[in-house]
Amino acid sequence: MVSCLNIESLAGAEVHQAPFPYFVLDKAIRAESIGSVMEGFPAIKAGGSFTLEGLQCGEGFTALIEELNGPEFRSLISDKLGMDLNTLPMIVTLRGISRPKDGRVHTDSKSKIATILIYFNDDWTAETGKLRILNSNNLEDMADEVIPNAGTLLGFRVTDNCWHGYPPFDGVRRSIQINFVADENAVKKHHNRHGFTAKLKKWFGGK
Repeated sequence: MVSCLNIESLAGAEVHQAPFPYFVLDKAIRAESIGSVMEGFPAIKAGGSFTLEGLQCGEGFTALIEELNGPEFRSLISDKLGMDLNTLPMIVTLRGISRPKDGRVHTDSKSKIATILIYFNDDWTAETGKLRILNSNNLEDMADEVIPNAGTLLGFRVTDNCWHGYPPFDGVRRSIQINFVADENAVKKHHNRHGFTAKLKKWFGGK
């Protein structure tokens, strides 16, 4: 299978240790693969996070998911973040629409060990909607800013101070979030929460 990921560039991406361990790569998906991956991103027309169950993913996007869950990627991320992710459960959630209430400053839950975000948007021109790596729980206390262009990847170690968020944006903002979690109980809780939320949105047309 031809790799979707730009493994060589990922391996060489600089890991920043402050304010918490993270790295960013602008073109994490190979140029020859980004078109099919973007085309295969499922149609999501509501706000919130969705699990893969029930979504119609194209071939290119499915191939990317399989590679993200593969041994080479896991080993690479383990090396970069200084932890063993090779046998941990992996959770995948997708977002397609950003609402004004989204992007609030937060740290990831303690059940998560590491987080990977990959964006699937054409050239981002909006001033808002750019993810900020923060020194504190203040959105203006910014250490770095990630533009959510197609193929941009952010990976970080989940710590007590992994503050991040983005200025409110209302519109299409497509991304995938990969979380490596401590155990299967975290997976069950996640799927119960997001699966039920997705059903409510489908039934009542909510955002």
